[in-house]
Amino acid sequence: MRVGAYNNTFSNIYKNSQNGKEDALAKTESHNKNKINKSVNDLDPDQLALLEKLQARDTEVRAHEAAHQAAGGGLTGGASFTYQRGPDGRMYAIGGEVPISLKGGSTPEEKIANTRQVEAAALAPANPSPQDFAVASKAKMMEMQAQQELFKEKVAENEGKKHYGSLDSNSSKEDRKIDATA
Repeated sequence: MRVGAYNNTFSNIYKNSQNGKEDALAKTESHNKNKINKSVNDLDPDQLALLEKLQARDTEVRAHEAAHQAAGGGLTGGASFTYQRGPDGRMYAIGGEVPISLKGGSTPEEKIANTRQVEAAALAPANPSPQDFAVASKAKMMEMQAQQELFKEKVAENEGKKHYGSLDSNSSKEDRKIDATA
């Protein structure tokens, strides 16, 4: 399972900000292929707008994936990111994901605890993605199955006690009858 396939298409944000103008990113990359970091002072207004959006997106994506990791504890792995080069030549995270493993547990109680932690990790970010909701839903279904197992165990345990208790009370009455007649 993976949570945080947080990849709201950044290109849509970029396209909307350009209003039909030439692709500023492609223009910047072709013009400055050998430059790694272009000075912010050298950017035109469209490139500055794109840079601000990339920086905000990078912050948002990293915070989103960090929330998954913090809530998932030992069930999560390291975050992986999808990057886009900005007009300044730097790479910015525009999407990401965190792997999460759902450990079964040897008892229904352990399974329930693990599924609850997975659900919490999936829904930890301020704005969960559709993938996050899908993982949380799957964890909730697994939790319900574990709760059914636990319920069946409790019913079987109680049935056994009722049966055992009825045997004890019958044998006690018989013992008492024997003692009374002796």
